[in-house]
Amino acid sequence: MKARGIAFYLPQFHRIPENDAWWGEGFTEWTNVRKARALFPGHLQPRVPGELGYYSLLDEGTRAAQAELARAHGLAGFCYWHYWFAGKRLLERPFQEVLKSGKPNFPFCLGWANESWTGVWHGAPGRILQEQTYPGVDDEERHFNTLVEAFFDHRYLTVEGKPIFYVYKPRQLPEPKRFVEHWQTLALKAGLKGIYFIGEDVYLDDDPWDPRESGFDAMAPNAPGVGLIRLAQKPTARRMLSLALRKLVPRPYVFDYREYVDTCHVSNPDGYDLFPTVLPNWDNSPRAGVNGKVLTNSTPQLFRTQLHRAVEQVAGREPDKRIVFLKSWNEWAEGNFLEPDQQFGTAYLEVCREELA
Repeated sequence: MKARGIAFYLPQFHRIPENDAWWGEGFTEWTNVRKARALFPGHLQPRVPGELGYYSLLDEGTRAAQAELARAHGLAGFCYWHYWFAGKRLLERPFQEVLKSGKPNFPFCLGWANESWTGVWHGAPGRILQEQTYPGVDDEERHFNTLVEAFFDHRYLTVEGKPIFYVYKPRQLPEPKRFVEHWQTLALKAGLKGIYFIGEDVYLDDDPWDPRESGFDAMAPNAPGVGLIRLAQKPTARRMLSLALRKLVPRPYVFDYREYVDTCHVSNPDGYDLFPTVLPNWDNSPRAGVNGKVLTNSTPQLFRTQLHRAVEQVAGREPDKRIVFLKSWNEWAEGNFLEPDQQFGTAYLEVCREELA
């Protein structure tokens, strides 16, 4: 295997009481996906799933089919998004069933999506649904003890023998270094070799985040944030025309995927590991409507360019650090997914198989 492709995995495709209360009975991620409409000429919406259909992640057969597709196309594992709000968990059931049942036998790690849930999906970003807080040491220990069973699972992805733990917004941790040191102590006491912490960051050009200062081992660039910030700063004729059209007719912020691929690359820094993140596409208009951001003209061929460059970037490292993050396996309402759809079928997955395996 040339690189370990780890795909982020969204567990939002099943009902929970909180979503029923906030958005109406029966709400799942498919609710936003189904209602999406084209907002400008050539806008590819709605996106319709292919062979997996409008699934529920409470179905063991669906989870098995996802893992088989991923394995057959060269992916090394899923990074399941994990939600912890001072002891309260949300959307945890699919992963818990994977953990307890031992099925599918497909590698995984966990990513802590440590941000508040707001009403942004329905045009109300100021509405706080579930606040992310950091109560302190006791909460950190409860959090660790909730996950330690997963860390010992034979399927759990590791670096240097340490289970990977991915943090979405490490800058929001009030005392990141103390938190990391606390978890490392708990890990050693539990019999683990430690935890391999990876933090995500976006402000790379004007305000770089050094993971070492926060006790982290590595960093992964935010996608599409890095590329979109850079594109927004470029006063190209295409960009100016897009903004002018947006003033005349309400429409999302539109960027070209080819320009994104040319702009999003982040070089390896000195002194710590950076794991590139590749993006098959982006369109969060199903959630945000005209306030969304859309990449247009994505193709499997252009995706290959981005993925090939990422694989080459990690090629010289020891095998367990040849990691490329794929965003994402199934973020349908953000338009970044590798699962088959009716437009491209398995074409993006075929690129993964050819470039990763």
